Amino acid sequence: MTEHIPLLTDDLLDRIRSRAAGYDAENAFFLEDFEELTQAGYLKALVPEEHGGLGLSLQRVAREQVRLAGAAPATALAVNMHLVWTGVAKVLHDRGDDSLDFLLSEAGAGEVFAFGLSEAGNDLVLFGSTTDAVPEPDGSYRYFGTKIFTSLSPGWTRLGTMGLDTTSADAPKIVYGFVDRDAGGFTIKEDWDTIGMRASQSNTTVLDGALSPADRIVRRLDPGPNPDSLVFAIFANFEILLAAVYTGIGARALELAVAAAHRRTSLKNDGRSYANDPDIRWRVADAAIAQDALLPQLDALAHDVDALADHGGQWLPKLVGLKVRATETARQVVDQAIRVSGGSTYFAGNELGRLYRDVLAGIFHPSDDESAHSTVANAWLGPIDD
Repeated sequence: MTEHIPLLTDDLLDRIRSRAAGYDAENAFFLEDFEELTQAGYLKALVPEEHGGLGLSLQRVAREQVRLAGAAPATALAVNMHLVWTGVAKVLHDRGDDSLDFLLSEAGAGEVFAFGLSEAGNDLVLFGSTTDAVPEPDGSYRYFGTKIFTSLSPGWTRLGTMGLDTTSADAPKIVYGFVDRDAGGFTIKEDWDTIGMRASQSNTTVLDGALSPADRIVRRLDPGPNPDSLVFAIFANFEILLAAVYTGIGARALELAVAAAHRRTSLKNDGRSYANDPDIRWRVADAAIAQDALLPQLDALAHDVDALADHGGQWLPKLVGLKVRATETARQVVDQAIRVSGGSTYFAGNELGRLYRDVLAGIFHPSDDESAHSTVANAWLGPIDD
C-alpha cells in the first residue's frame, strides 16, 4: 500500500467516533471498532508486505494514530500496544535483525499482540522486573508475576512479556518472550474500572506459569540500562506511538473548542458568539500555539526511526521528551478547551468531558515526568557525581 492513500477513511472514523461514548459509559471493550480496524488491515499497517502486511512507515502510522485518537482515544491507545510490537519487529528487521520476524509473520496472518511489560511499583521499567522468569531444561521459560495496564485484554492472542531469571548460571537476566493465549498459564482480572481510557480494557494479567517456548524467547539481557537494539526499538515505538495518541486528543479538543466558541453566545455582548470575546480568543490561540509544536516533532522522530538515523546518546532524551511534551500539551489544550466550552463539559456524556478524563492517563505512561527529566539531564550533564 502506498504511503499517500488514506488507510482510515473518514466514514470509518465517523463510525468509531459514534461508538466511543457508549463504550465509555458501559466500560466496554471496543469490539466493533476492533473488528472494523482488523477488516481494514490496520493491525498489519507496520508489517512488511513480504510478511503479509501493508508495509507502511512508522511516520505514516503515527499520523494515522493521531487521526484515530481524535475519534476515540481509548481505541487508539489499545491498538497502540499491538502496533508497538509490530513496530519493534519492523525496527529490528530494518536493521538486519530477524529475531522477531516470526512476530511479523504471525501479525501478518492475523495474530494480535499485547504489551505485557508494566508492573506496579517497577520504576526501572525495562531495566528491571518483579516477575520471575523460570528456565525450563529445553530453553523455554515460565513466567510468574503480575502485569498491569495490559491493553487489549479481551482480544490479544499473543502476549509479549518479560521477567527476571535469578537461577541460571549467568543470572540475573531480564528475559523477553512471547506467550500464546491458548496455552494458558495466566488469569485476566476484570478490574479495569478507571475514570478514563475505559474502552481499552487494560486489565491486570496474573502470570502463573505462562510458557514462552524456546523459539519465542527473544532476549536475555543484563538488568539496568542496556544498549541492546530491542530496548531501543521498544522505547522508540512506544514513545512515538503514544505521543501520537495524545497529539490526537489535543487536536480534537482544539476542534471542539473552536466549535464551542462559535456556538455559544454572550448576553453581555449583545448575543454575539464567544468567538468575538477577547479572553476566549486568547485561550483558543494559546491552545493552538501549544498544539502546533507537536506534529513536526512527531513526524521528525518517526522519520528518523524509519531512516535508520543515528542520534547516539541523544535518542532516549529525544524520545522521552516527545512523550512528555505530547502528554502535557494535550492536558493543557484540553483544559483550555473546557474553559472555552463552559459547564456542559462537566457532564459525563460530553465529549470534552471524556477527553478530560482520557488525557489524564498520559501522566502514568512511561517515561513519567520525573524519569524523563532524569534521562535528559543525564544526557546533557552526565550522571550525578558519587
